[in-house]
Amino acid sequence: MSWERQNRREFLEKMALGIAAAGVGPAILESKPAGTSTGEMLYRTLGSTGEKVSLLGLGGAHIGHQASVAESVRIIRTAIDHGVTFMDNAWDYNGGESEIRMGQALRDGYRQKVFLMTKTDGQVKDAYNRQLEESLRRLDTDVIDLVQFHEVIRPTDPERIFGPDGAFWAALAAKKAGKIRYIGFTGHKDPSMHLKMIQTGLDHQFTFATAQMPLNVMDPHYHSFAENVVSVCVKHGIGVLGMKPLAEGAILRTGLVTPAECLHYAMNLPTSVVINGCDSLDRLNQALDAVRTFRPMSEKEVATLLAKTAADGKTGHYELFKTSHVFDGTYRNPGWLGEPSNP
Repeated sequence: MSWERQNRREFLEKMALGIAAAGVGPAILESKPAGTSTGEMLYRTLGSTGEKVSLLGLGGAHIGHQASVAESVRIIRTAIDHGVTFMDNAWDYNGGESEIRMGQALRDGYRQKVFLMTKTDGQVKDAYNRQLEESLRRLDTDVIDLVQFHEVIRPTDPERIFGPDGAFWAALAAKKAGKIRYIGFTGHKDPSMHLKMIQTGLDHQFTFATAQMPLNVMDPHYHSFAENVVSVCVKHGIGVLGMKPLAEGAILRTGLVTPAECLHYAMNLPTSVVINGCDSLDRLNQALDAVRTFRPMSEKEVATLLAKTAADGKTGHYELFKTSHVFDGTYRNPGWLGEPSNP
């Protein structure tokens, strides 16, 4: 039996025991998400790292969408002032502008208050090292807490990253040099890519600190990361970073669910962090309200919520990051991987 099928079987056995709501995807895996509260923010442990991070993470891409640099800085610092400690970013977001703005916001003592994450696209050593140095400079820091291999979306990506000239070895060297603290990876296309990346790491006697994936109320109905990947991460102590809880707003346009319901669903999974893009203070306050009002959901509540999205979610139409190349930056820019650009 293949490794993927074995984990699928384990998940189905859990469903039979009533851990997941039958017919609508996973409800509460393993146990209700644990967390501690400090004021208005909830904090969870990041996988097996022992790090305490805010349940709400501030998405980096949307920071660069804000026209005003000053307003971007204000959003970031307001989030931190309200207890958000997990900062998301990537080398390629908005041509580097997102990292630059976050670096500016983290001056004046704010850097010491956060767990800083960014992502690199390079899958070979040279590209990885160049992008990492650029990220360090833009973020105005000597060390980044977590650097993730970005967009693991092709079947060949794990082998290339772990190959003889792969970026994994550059990441290990950077970690040894004190430039990064933890190593993770991201992807949004297909759960099988995540499972392959996790297994490739294990085959090299390495367990990722984190894995980032889309987790939202449409996900259980089509190529589900919640169903196929989350329990595997929990099993291996890999911190689950949930992203796209609103699917870039596409889910809200259906009128089926509210923003709070979307965020509460993702928070109810065994996520260490739910990353939410906030390009305005209104959007930030919406996310902070969701944290304040979150309570662990029962299996019945999850089933009722997911039943609302079952019909619309089964084709992946509202998760274009799974079904199209709209969100695949490295598809449009293969040179970012360390490959020559298409002629």
